[in-house]
Amino acid sequence: METSKPAPTPGRLGRTLSQSDGVSLSDPSEYRRTMGALQYVTLTRPDIAFAVNKACQFMAKPSNVHWMAVKRILRYLKGTIHLGLHFQPAASMELQGYSDADWASCPNDRRSTNGYCVFLASNLISWSSSKQRLVSKSSTVSEYRGLVSLTAELVWIQSLLQELCLPTSPPILWCDNQSTAHIAANPAKQISTLTASHTVVTEQPCNLSKPTLTNHLT
Repeated sequence: METSKPAPTPGRLGRTLSQSDGVSLSDPSEYRRTMGALQYVTLTRPDIAFAVNKACQFMAKPSNVHWMAVKRILRYLKGTIHLGLHFQPAASMELQGYSDADWASCPNDRRSTNGYCVFLASNLISWSSSKQRLVSKSSTVSEYRGLVSLTAELVWIQSLLQELCLPTSPPILWCDNQSTAHIAANPAKQISTLTASHTVVTEQPCNLSKPTLTNHLT
């Protein structure tokens, strides 16, 4: 990789990896070692979290096409080695979370991938990209499940801040799906919409502020 050309993005735009891609590697050990290292790198590089999560889904039987996708992540890191997280002091302790999901994006099982990021003031402190465990019947359901994951993370972070005796205000959730935002604001509609699984935790410790969904992205 020392002589390779840096890549502008960690993944190829419009390219969806599949289990049937390419020819299986005769020895997948290098693939697995590299993915383990990249998972560690995501602790400080949220920009590769999505691409790494996708490549990790083929650990059992990686192919040459999957290996090329991993090399692209490495080439991207080579060209962006100067990037990192920067934390700035702020007077506010406001928590804001952003959630998104791609509905039925996996060509093998049609499960969705959701991702979120959490900011404390202007500082990025938490992020995740993960494949949902269940198949969602609609984009609204997949977006809602992503919002549930974000809410759980926000509640945990808020609890941690309170244990540290730091002042907190109700977190703000951002979502780009109007139907999902409407369901979140009207819990009674969950019964008719979210029939596939029990994804919502309705009880919270009384000393925590309830997250509010006051805006949606367009």
